[in-house]
Amino acid sequence: MSATAIAAPFATATATATATATATATALDFDELARTHRSALYKYAYRLAGNRDTAEDLVQDSLLRAWRSFDRLENPAAVLGWLKTIVRRENARRFERIQPRESELPVEDICAARKTYDTSAEAFVLRRAIRALPAEYREPLILQVLHGFSQQEIAERLGLTSAGVGTRLFRARQKLRAALGERA
Repeated sequence: MSATAIAAPFATATATATATATATATALDFDELARTHRSALYKYAYRLAGNRDTAEDLVQDSLLRAWRSFDRLENPAAVLGWLKTIVRRENARRFERIQPRESELPVEDICAARKTYDTSAEAFVLRRAIRALPAEYREPLILQVLHGFSQQEIAERLGLTSAGVGTRLFRARQKLRAALGERA
């Protein structure tokens, strides 16, 4: 019998023991890591979700996902950023699971359903102030507030950048506040 054949069972046992010790050390490292960063992760999740229970769920799901992929962490110094990325992605997954229902009301009927006209003095003053805005500010504001377009949709519709539309919306609101005497 060769020396290699005799040493083979011992090598296998040693490798198994080393793997078990490494797994235990990894689990202990992850527990310490989770305890260290749990508070920061909760604060971040709360800012994303705006709800305590949802934030706690996000942290739990994120730590589970991080634990499963802990062996793939390449830079231990960047662990907080890595964990926050996982929390942010878990939050995004929350919205992927939501299946919005389509309205049975035809799009053409949505605007047609509102035929009332506000004749109050406040509405009159507001309409007058909006009409007095320069067209470059009035148009994006009306598209956003009355028609419900997003900033990106307005940019595409008017041939502007999204940042340009944001600036025009900001300035339109400033001018309205000034015209209304800071009542808005």
